[in-house]
Amino acid sequence: MRIEVSRDVFKLAKVFTISRGSRTEAHVLTVRISDGDAVGMGECVPYARYGETLESVTAQIEELQGTVTRAGLLDQLPAGAARNAVDCALWDLEAKQSGKAVWELAGLAPLRPEITAYTLSLDTPEKMRAQAAEHAFRPLLKIKLGTPDDMPRLEAVRAGAPKSTIIVDANEGWSAAVYADLAPHLVRLGVALVEQPLPAGEDDALLDIARPVPVCADESCHDRSSLPGLQGKYDVVNIKLDKTGGLTEALALRKAALAEGYDVMVGCMVGSSLAMAPALLVAQGMPFVDLDGPLLLAEDRDQPLKFDAAGVHPADRALWG
Repeated sequence: MRIEVSRDVFKLAKVFTISRGSRTEAHVLTVRISDGDAVGMGECVPYARYGETLESVTAQIEELQGTVTRAGLLDQLPAGAARNAVDCALWDLEAKQSGKAVWELAGLAPLRPEITAYTLSLDTPEKMRAQAAEHAFRPLLKIKLGTPDDMPRLEAVRAGAPKSTIIVDANEGWSAAVYADLAPHLVRLGVALVEQPLPAGEDDALLDIARPVPVCADESCHDRSSLPGLQGKYDVVNIKLDKTGGLTEALALRKAALAEGYDVMVGCMVGSSLAMAPALLVAQGMPFVDLDGPLLLAEDRDQPLKFDAAGVHPADRALWG
């Protein structure tokens, strides 16, 4: 078995801005695991919010030696980007060696398309209204907020896309007082979900705040070990493979979260179709899906995922799985 890791850069279709900053490119790591003639692939996006860099994640992957298995990987690497890329590459490798699709290996039903959110970049209210109007045909829009001027932006998006369902992502940018003040307006404007309104280390305040709109744990939920700390604070958990450390843990987290009564959102970092393909297995039948990374890119992998009115379609097995 041979493990190789490389860096890839994908240009974005336009500048993408959240409360933490702007970017014009997606920087990802691609892992290839070779065993005989078969090669499995996986992708991850190191995230500075969790102390990850391209260099640190590359080093984690390169330290792996010998034969690596999905079960053993759970002990060899912590939840995070490095384990995600390796885990997904191992799933892909097994699919190629067995001649079976990953959904079969995972004991799932055949995959189907899922409607995905489309994320609007943070901008002035006028420009966000224009973005919303351009994408008003989409059934689900996601808005990046988390600034002192959020209400004019939200009002503008609703005016631009009056029929779309709206998800709001505050990216830990609000205080408890700001969230309590905004909550009635979120209801008025038909917001269906609020992601991570408070910083992960300060979300105990959610225990004492009414949640008229379902609140989703993003930065507060990484893997199954996160679940005990979410009780009474959140209604939904956002599963991202770069947080869980791969498809193996993501499927386990989905099962555990649903058993504990949470709804599930399946999200992504800004990455290519290779990163979205395994996440689509987790997204099957979930009420909130946010796998729009490729829609934000100006360029993508060969055999990219197909997006249309039915949603994001399962990957061609030449890409993954």
